[in-house]
Amino acid sequence: MDTSEHTPETPVTGALLIERGWAAGPAIGLALHAVAQLAAQGAEKGAILSTLDAVHDAPEWYATDPVLGALARHLTRPTVPESQIVQVREAPLDVPIWGRGMIDDAAVEQIRDAMRLPVTVAGALMPDAHVGYGIPIGGVVALEGAVAPYMVGVDIACRMMMSIYPIPPSIFDNPSSRDGVRRAMREETRFGVGATFDRYHRREHEVNDDPDWRATRLLAQLQEKGAAQLGTSGSGNHFVDAGVLEVGEAGATALGIEPGSSMAFMSHSGSRGVGASIADHYSKLAQKVTTLPQKMRHLAWLPMSSEEGQEYWLSMNLAGRFASACHHTIHRALAKRMGERPLAQVENHHNFAWREEWNGREVYVHRKGATPAHRGVLGIIPGSQGHPSYIVRGLGSERSLNSASHGAGRVMSRTAARNSIPKRDRDTWLREMGIELLGGGVDEAPQVYKDIRQVLAVQSDLVEQLATFTPKIVLMSDDGRSED
Repeated sequence: MDTSEHTPETPVTGALLIERGWAAGPAIGLALHAVAQLAAQGAEKGAILSTLDAVHDAPEWYATDPVLGALARHLTRPTVPESQIVQVREAPLDVPIWGRGMIDDAAVEQIRDAMRLPVTVAGALMPDAHVGYGIPIGGVVALEGAVAPYMVGVDIACRMMMSIYPIPPSIFDNPSSRDGVRRAMREETRFGVGATFDRYHRREHEVNDDPDWRATRLLAQLQEKGAAQLGTSGSGNHFVDAGVLEVGEAGATALGIEPGSSMAFMSHSGSRGVGASIADHYSKLAQKVTTLPQKMRHLAWLPMSSEEGQEYWLSMNLAGRFASACHHTIHRALAKRMGERPLAQVENHHNFAWREEWNGREVYVHRKGATPAHRGVLGIIPGSQGHPSYIVRGLGSERSLNSASHGAGRVMSRTAARNSIPKRDRDTWLREMGIELLGGGVDEAPQVYKDIRQVLAVQSDLVEQLATFTPKIVLMSDDGRSED
């Protein structure tokens, strides 16, 4: 009998894996064998779970790994006759790439796989791109008559939001007022996987009463979870920042405020457990409806003419409204604590599919970690804990499918970051920048991200910069998992 799940060195159990979506069977035993080896190498529980999640969702990338290979090869075994597999294009459609020198070859291969689907009509790759599940983070794909849940992503409608206040930047120089900002940030949200508000402190928003919660059995089951998680933030790269926004004449006109410097809050998180459950259910359903070659199975789509496709579309849009409500309740609570009304607010989302017109055709544009950048549309492109972020305005590039990057983009995996970046190096970077970090592992250190200034420079034809946000206090989760 395999007793590894009962030893202190292997804190991950088969039951826990099943709870996380693994099917009971031989894969569990192979996963626990890998767990034992990872634990023996010093990996902690959070890192092990993140690694296993990655193998589960994209095993083809781990087939030759000395520790994970056996598990990955088992997960990639064909399960249907070849005659039932959808035929894809032999050669991919051309795909424009911004900042090719910044992007690893594996991410480019992923977007090119998406360009081979018979329902794909166009695509683009942003300079913050790195390997993701299905398509890369930073990938944009337009499908005709179809929506692909994994192209949308696990954290449906992950969003950015900024509130700009009539408060001078000197608020961060006064210890008492700075402490008030810090306490407001800590007390007005919750961070991490499974974070909730108890029944006595739940947030109120009209999304709680949205009639679409009753549209499907799954949504009805998720309504209570949504009510408990409303106003909470995720883990991984999700955050609430307080900092200084500097805006010139053009940006001030666009925002309807005076030029100069002022205090602002900026947040990044998504649809929490609601979105994750929707993504899991419909991604698995899509793989049953559309059988693709094993390597490409996460690109499976649901026809929009089908009941399943319409269900996912309704569910995805509800998750989008829920994600927006999460941000608005956080910012509303912070405004109350500050005793001020915001002068202006900006928000945008990614990890979503939009019905749009492209070259005279109705298409479903999937932006997986990419920001909508239609002409005149305002958005936020964040940097990192130790880099500035920017309010931008879209220039409406048809070539990019009206898209831009959603951030700076990673240069190393979370595991690599934990193994290579000493905490003192991260802390020195932040201290020299005058940034106070409240939570957050080294897997989110500034060193793991591309320089946002270089990323923006290579997409000057997609967006124009209107304002610069410099973080002063950064609040993140410590639990080491990513939902993006």
